[in-house]
Amino acid sequence: MLLRGRGIATLICSPLGRARTTAEIVSRAIGLPILCEEALHEASFGVNEAKPIFDAWFADWIAGRATPEGAESFAALRERAVQAVNRALTHPAPVLVVAHGSLFRALRAEMGLDPSVRLANATPQLCEPPPRPGTPWTLTPATQVAG
Repeated sequence: MLLRGRGIATLICSPLGRARTTAEIVSRAIGLPILCEEALHEASFGVNEAKPIFDAWFADWIAGRATPEGAESFAALRERAVQAVNRALTHPAPVLVVAHGSLFRALRAEMGLDPSVRLANATPQLCEPPPRPGTPWTLTPATQVAG
């Protein structure tokens, strides 16, 4: 497993099924307990729940041009994601966060990166803060990180 021997000190996940199941697999492999963070749950897409994200509504949602009826706005998701990760980072580092695609898109946007990048499920990424304020964060796939 890519995450063994990486020194991960804290494992935090969304309380929802798929993320929780992934965290349980990781927990068994690296021997850490799971902490649940309610705010790491997937976004609500309201009337567009379960509709393809490749449709125009999704790009409009990310750009802040439109929020589907009953959905969480992308701006609200960004705020929630940042607050949840900031709480996660109060635990011993490095922290592994297991959550959902829309949450990671919101974090990418907040990091100054393209939020429309789609990763396969369970793709670990090392997130490193920028060397200078105002520059984007660096995301590196775990397969490319020495460890």
